[in-house]
Amino acid sequence: MDKIVEKSANKLNGFLMLITLLTLIVLEIYLLILGIRTNNPQILWFFVPILLIIIMISSGFIVVQPNDSRVLILFGKYTGSVRTPGFWFVNPFTIRKKVSLRIRNFNSQKIKVNDLHGNPIEIGAVVVWRVIDTAKAVFDVENYEQFVDVQSETAIRQLASEYPYDVDQEDKPSLRGTPQEIAESLKNMLQVRLEVAGVEIIEARISHLAYAPEIAQAMLRRQQAQAIIAARTKIVEGAVGMVEMALKALSEQNIVKLDDDKKATMVNNLMVALVSETEAQPVINTGTLYQ
Repeated sequence: MDKIVEKSANKLNGFLMLITLLTLIVLEIYLLILGIRTNNPQILWFFVPILLIIIMISSGFIVVQPNDSRVLILFGKYTGSVRTPGFWFVNPFTIRKKVSLRIRNFNSQKIKVNDLHGNPIEIGAVVVWRVIDTAKAVFDVENYEQFVDVQSETAIRQLASEYPYDVDQEDKPSLRGTPQEIAESLKNMLQVRLEVAGVEIIEARISHLAYAPEIAQAMLRRQQAQAIIAARTKIVEGAVGMVEMALKALSEQNIVKLDDDKKATMVNNLMVALVSETEAQPVINTGTLYQ
């Protein structure tokens, strides 16, 4: 495939050519009136060519709006692109294809795929893009808008298969746990795929993420269990620290001397009081510590 690079097309000021066109029209009217008055058929030798020139000039005007462009094709050959906003005159024999340079959004459908662990999930994304090379957009792909749609959905599927939905370790990337990293990865993946179409990816983010309905309840229970375990772990770690501080304070301040058995009993009581989900009920001991 021939590599086509965007270049600027030859163009003239449209208002200058409009004045030329109006001048030729006035001249044409004058020749017509003169020919009728003098009944001189020789005037047709000037009248007909000027009429053809007027028709040609009339078909060469284009208006380019901001963030818009025209791709010019002359007899099957790319001659350049017009990006500068304004009123222009170009070769009247060229075919002009309009390519918008405005920023666009692609909102994908909810796609059902399997994540890295094989769990079925539903995922969707929003892709913000624009055309930066009009020649590639027109000549290197059949339909650049449809190309963006297809490649975006393919990239979303690939992304979902490379990352797990969620992980236990906070330092590992996941679709739900590290949205910024996932968005950057999706953007880079799309840029590589769409560079051939002259498209720039401005932003790409996941807009919808959920477990598939058939496993949603089971995964919810697993997440709840993981949350309970994590909370219990924090509680136990805190309780152990508090017991250690209490024993250390009693020993340093010589408030009471405890042997190993009584330390074990005290640790057991403190752990039960601190870790239990229900409020501990105090028991008053009126005897000795060994009763």
